Amino acid sequence: MARIKIELPENFIFSTEIPLRITDINYGGHLGNDSVLSIAHEARIRFFDQHGFKEKDVGGAGIIMVDAAVQYNAEGFYGDVLIIELGIRDITKTGCDIVYQVTNKKNGKSVAVVKTGIVFFDYQKRKVVPIPGEFLSAIKD
Repeated sequence: MARIKIELPENFIFSTEIPLRITDINYGGHLGNDSVLSIAHEARIRFFDQHGFKEKDVGGAGIIMVDAAVQYNAEGFYGDVLIIELGIRDITKTGCDIVYQVTNKKNGKSVAVVKTGIVFFDYQKRKVVPIPGEFLSAIKD
């Protein structure tokens, strides 16, 4: 069976640390698959905050996640501190992919790689819009 292989970006433009909470742990005693996407979401929010953006106001446009993929590489356990590095790939006229490398700070192992596809959206007109220039400037820093 074919497995997902997410390509990493050429460089990462943001990094943050997130400790695993007890609510991130599943019945198997390790990081739950549902929590990995939540952790990526938290990292994206922190990246946006750093640039003065909100998910509903990134240079005047909101965002919508159009797809997501997770490549699981190693277990994570309660109390582990994860380093989440964020980079951008596949920029189009209306969106891009955000790629997250999730690494265990203590042992340096890759826990997961996550990709979320986003498009920019005008919530009042209910339609996809071009990428705001402010976002393009932020990702080139």
